[in-house]
Amino acid sequence: MPQVTFIAFNGTKHSVDVPVGINLMRAATDYDVPGIDGDCGGNCACATCHVFVDAAWTARAGARNAREDEMLNFASELRDNSRLACQIIVTEALDGLVVAMPEAQH
Repeated sequence: MPQVTFIAFNGTKHSVDVPVGINLMRAATDYDVPGIDGDCGGNCACATCHVFVDAAWTARAGARNAREDEMLNFASELRDNSRLACQIIVTEALDGLVVAMPEAQH
């Protein structure tokens, strides 16, 4: 299983083994990673799973789609590497992925 590390705003790291095929939001909520709420259940209808993808992983994590881009306009601290965790599907190629969370989600 690929391992993903979520870094809270305070620097605390939460590494979880994630089954291939699920999204990062589901992985975070299933493993009680603080800072990822996923209020919409992964339907790209909120921004409570906002993450910053580490620069080394942005290409492999993929680009935002139009709907995700719209939702991120409601997120605090929007950056070029901002993504919604519900829109990143875990693959073997994402083993070692590192994402951080904005201050607003602590």
